[in-house]
Amino acid sequence: GGNPHLITLAYGIIFPLVHSGLASARPYGEKIVGARMWRVIFAFPSLCLAFSWITYFISHCHDGYTFWDLRGNEAVHSIAWITNFLSFFFLYPTVFNLKEVAAVDQPKIHLWETGIIRITRHPQAVGQTMWSAAHLAMVGTTFTALTMALLVAHHAFACWNGDRRLYDEHGQDFLEIKKRTSVLPFAAILDGRQVLPDDYYKELLRAPYLVIAIGTLGAYVAHPFMQAGSALSMNAGYVEGGIFNGLF
Repeated sequence: GGNPHLITLAYGIIFPLVHSGLASARPYGEKIVGARMWRVIFAFPSLCLAFSWITYFISHCHDGYTFWDLRGNEAVHSIAWITNFLSFFFLYPTVFNLKEVAAVDQPKIHLWETGIIRITRHPQAVGQTMWSAAHLAMVGTTFTALTMALLVAHHAFACWNGDRRLYDEHGQDFLEIKKRTSVLPFAAILDGRQVLPDDYYKELLRAPYLVIAIGTLGAYVAHPFMQAGSALSMNAGYVEGGIFNGLF
């Protein structure tokens, strides 16, 4: 039931409002409940919405008008697979501090200029764009195009919002790093604002990247199981669009 395009549009509006909204409210929320509790308040609805949206996307990615379907093209599949695999390495370094992510340690707004940040100041926006492009290249439906556009648009906004939050937290220190980095990958390196050290590769030799590689490969192998799981929402009596079905 429901219009899949309107439902994914609803997800694409509500998720950024909740995710970026709670991130922006962090300075005020932490004063009331503390940094660790605010991390829980921030993460719980974000994860629930993300899981629901992903499940809905898997169930409906072939809906709407089909411009192209290149799933059977081996060359396109290989390029999309490599792009998708590399996209998961574009992560903000803070996610490596697992105790902070899980609110075991007090979460902080860190200021980084090493590792992937030398290539792009907002790696997760770049990674999301790569992931979206790879999936759209395989499945060219109007539903997939709309969903990917919504994801990329949210991350484009997050670039601006992230810079604003870093400035509020770190002031002039952030502005100095902003001068030496870029949102567009490699732009600061190419125009000479960022100079990679001779041993730059050491900044990327971190154990979490191995975990990411294994997890990404595992997710690829698990794609059929993801598809089977999401199919339950369409074939086993579940309401796949949740409350949005009744609205749209």
